Amino acid sequence: MQHDLRLRAAARAIYDNVYPAMDPAPFSFDEAERFGTVEYRQAVGAVQDARSVLTARHEQLLFAAIL
Repeated sequence: MQHDLRLRAAARAIYDNVYPAMDPAPFSFDEAERFGTVEYRQAVGAVQDARSVLTARHEQLLFAAIL
């Protein structure tokens, strides 16, 4: 994910929301990324799902604008 900074930022946002500071995860986001923890992989999966949904919606909106 380090090569796609926007997706990485989205994964961090999801990670921080799912594992807030007051209920800390065992690792910081950077550590979770480095170790490839389950929590990190879940955040990455969530951002990939969100990207596909948002991309499909964006394409749908563009198509509607053409009509």
